[in-house]
Amino acid sequence: CGLPREIAIELFQTFVIRGLIRQHLASNIGVAKNKIREKEPIVWQILQEVMQGHPVLLNRAPTLHRLGIQAFQPILVEGRAICLHPLVCKGFNADFDGDQMAVHVPLSLEA
Repeated sequence: CGLPREIAIELFQTFVIRGLIRQHLASNIGVAKNKIREKEPIVWQILQEVMQGHPVLLNRAPTLHRLGIQAFQPILVEGRAICLHPLVCKGFNADFDGDQMAVHVPLSLEA
């Protein structure tokens, strides 16, 4: 699925902060948050790396059957809307008339 940059940086903020600190690009959490707030180019590179190893769960309420929540490998997209492949729309009962979806990020692959 395609995740807008604004949503992705909020969801993966803790992972990006950890990446900035591990690569010695930020000395502490405050400095890392400032880099994210200022939308520095390195933040988007780290976000891309982090997203490759973390699937997300998409859920459209009400979840009446098992296809109401599905896992996807996220891809950064421009804009403010979540992008879905047309073949998964039936499972979510999505009809593109203003439907809302929830995006969940498991904290580990085991989760």
